[in-house]
Amino acid sequence: MAKKKQTEVEEFSVEQKLQALFTLQQIDSQIDKIKIIRGELPLEVQDLEDEIAGLETRAANFEEEVAKLNETITARQTAIKESEEMIRKYKEQQMKVRNNREFDSLTKELDYQTLEIQLSEKKIKDARFQIENLETEIAETKERLKERQIDLDAKKAELTDIVQDTENEEKELVNQSLENEKYIEDRLLTAYKRIRGNARNGLAVVQIERDACGGCFNKIPPQHQLDIRMHKKIIVCDYCGRILVDKDVADTVHEKFRS
Repeated sequence: MAKKKQTEVEEFSVEQKLQALFTLQQIDSQIDKIKIIRGELPLEVQDLEDEIAGLETRAANFEEEVAKLNETITARQTAIKESEEMIRKYKEQQMKVRNNREFDSLTKELDYQTLEIQLSEKKIKDARFQIENLETEIAETKERLKERQIDLDAKKAELTDIVQDTENEEKELVNQSLENEKYIEDRLLTAYKRIRGNARNGLAVVQIERDACGGCFNKIPPQHQLDIRMHKKIIVCDYCGRILVDKDVADTVHEKFRS
């Protein structure tokens, strides 16, 4: 059955084959446009999601640093109390010393504990200064996070609307594309898909415009243009390999789309 169908397709005239190819190109180009419109938004959504994840990690890291600094402050405050207690004990012991050597030894301990208190106070001051800066960073990061979340919600809503608006149109076009492929013989369809896959803009069948290829814009020799207008055989561009059609074929197809 498939072989019989293929034989029937091969019996179409070259002009009919060119019209079928150009029609398929128009349909596939419309599908491409829908995918491009939809394709940019998911990337924007993904970028925003990645940025938000990065901001959340940044804020979490800052908050973790603040927690550690608060632990440092608590530890240093405890150390100050311990040093103050030691100072109180050493002073009491100084009142009971029996000689200068014991007095000097206790004085050194008092000096050491005093230095420890000064060091802890400095560490506490430094930690509080860092916390202040980090809290500013956290506030700014969370504000930025809030803004990007609003942007993300808007992009997601936009993407949902576009998908809903274009989903049915794309399905219809895909069905049209598959239906149109039935009128093109296998070797031409294979060539069409191969050229389309290699072309950056997805154009495998193009119209001659101003004596040039509508794909690569290189000039088409007059004899080639005459052969293309004759519709005796399928002719491709010598430069880019795209299938070429003349104005008559293109106008026929465009008129069909308008009707």
